[in-house]
Amino acid sequence: MNEDQHLEWKATWRDEYLKWLCGFANAQGGVLEIGRDDKGRVVGLEEAARLMEELPNKLRDLLGMVVDINLLKEDGKPYLRIVVGPYPVPISYRGEYHYRSGSTKQVLKGAALDRFLLGKTGKRWDAVPLPGVSVGDLDGAALAKFRERALRSQRVGVEALDEDDAGLILKLRLTEGTYLKRAAVLLFHPDPECFFTGAAIKIGYFASGSDLRYQDEVQGDLFAQVDKTMDLLLTKYLKATISYEGIQRVESFPMPVSALREALLNAVVHRDYAVATPIQIRVYADRLVIWNPGELPEDWSTERLMGEHFSEPYNPDIANAFFRAGEIEAWGRGIQRVLDACREAGTPEPGIQAEPRDLRFEFPFSAAYLASLVGEADDRPVPHETPVKTPVKTPVKTPVEILHLLTAKPDMTLAAVAKAIGKSVSAVERASAKLAKEGRLRYVGPRKGGHWEVLEDDDE
Repeated sequence: MNEDQHLEWKATWRDEYLKWLCGFANAQGGVLEIGRDDKGRVVGLEEAARLMEELPNKLRDLLGMVVDINLLKEDGKPYLRIVVGPYPVPISYRGEYHYRSGSTKQVLKGAALDRFLLGKTGKRWDAVPLPGVSVGDLDGAALAKFRERALRSQRVGVEALDEDDAGLILKLRLTEGTYLKRAAVLLFHPDPECFFTGAAIKIGYFASGSDLRYQDEVQGDLFAQVDKTMDLLLTKYLKATISYEGIQRVESFPMPVSALREALLNAVVHRDYAVATPIQIRVYADRLVIWNPGELPEDWSTERLMGEHFSEPYNPDIANAFFRAGEIEAWGRGIQRVLDACREAGTPEPGIQAEPRDLRFEFPFSAAYLASLVGEADDRPVPHETPVKTPVKTPVKTPVEILHLLTAKPDMTLAAVAKAIGKSVSAVERASAKLAKEGRLRYVGPRKGGHWEVLEDDDE
């Protein structure tokens, strides 16, 4: 048996151990045994009888607690067992709030103390009222966009959507008396960072761990942050591979777009907005990492997160609005949806790390995807430079080679043609489009199962 979140051993008594009892009371409770060494062996406690009389008074006067203190013996050696249950109210020792986490004791300060005190009152951070902000300060366009999403999802009644902005906010339970909740400001204010530092998303492309090439910061209401971030990732930060189903161009990213969006939504909905650090998305040549300054619910592990579990949102009011808008589910299946999408697409599953103040999704890029980019120019900008796109000239022989190949093998894809003639897919795409425009090449039949028809070949 070892010390853990619910068990601590001390060979002798010192008054500073009241901090440990305070920590147990503020967490899930626990047992402090006095008279055992750090290996759990009973060493005896000569002052056991005196402590049996003194400790109840100290616990009452200094901690405001009444606990069970038992005098026990093992091999004729006395020791004390102090059993502390979890307290429904915050317990402090000389003005400090201690908390038992794992086999260690922490002093709660700053945002952690705020969360703890709120939790003891039954409130979550996003449900706290925010004076000085009214419905008139919210973004009407953001509320109108929410109405569109909610109408499509059919998760908000039509009568609620027909309400004015104040009525809609009330229906979404985003008020506390006459005040708006913090969640309302994050969801619908045009600039939430006026109230909550770090309520934004930073994206950066890194050539290496410390070599930042370029970056963006996404601000605005939370719904807009998700939309803008996805647009930037898909158009600027990630390179898509190109394939064809017949003449239909198909873009494939290193992970399913649905999985990427689900992971991003998870970060936005469940992050700790009391921490003044933005969500960070780091894109490398071989992976993408989403870092969220949040934490799992108490007593949760990464294994539980990855398995089947019920929904326990970190920000219930924010989660409810995203659910009503049809952006997320309410069954605790977000992680599973990410994994399922990657498995179905045949891309690597993301690694998930859950530490205090550190939740990460890491999407590794597959070897096949990386191989498909070999030889492709990286036209992404470098810092302080305006990217210049140089037109790519297709060599004169490329159209001839395409026509010859498709005459011999009409069912070839353009990707296969590009590989056969040693050109990029984009070069073959441009050349074939030019040939089609000139009336020398056309595609016949459905996207799958069709074939190319060469109308005019060259003998060059």
